Amino acid sequence: MYIRYYKTEDFEAINGLNEKEGWNTLAENPEQTKAAWQNSNASFVAVEDGEIVGYLRGMTDTVVTFFICEMLVAEEYRKKGIGQKLLSYGRREFPETRTDVLATSTSRDFYEQNEFIPFYGFRK
Repeated sequence: MYIRYYKTEDFEAINGLNEKEGWNTLAENPEQTKAAWQNSNASFVAVEDGEIVGYLRGMTDTVVTFFICEMLVAEEYRKKGIGQKLLSYGRREFPETRTDVLATSTSRDFYEQNEFIPFYGFRK
């Protein structure tokens, strides 16, 4: 398994992961979702045997903040350290930045185990 930067040809596999996960806002709006990927400057995929098994889509100013928009690992590949490797790859690429992420109640434990601390924010 290895991590690399996103390429345009990865999008179909990524949107397939979104669909399997039930992330309908992303999966059912492929044009919008693809535009989001094209406009994100810190996006990576995890590849196992030629198949994309996870991803991290983020944005950064490269000096202050690295913001993780979405991170997803295919269910059958979870608990194998892939999410941790995606996070570590991003941190190595942008070592001077802080890393911010919005977590759901189901992902909170994962981020806390990876030394993230909760903070308060808003969304509209």
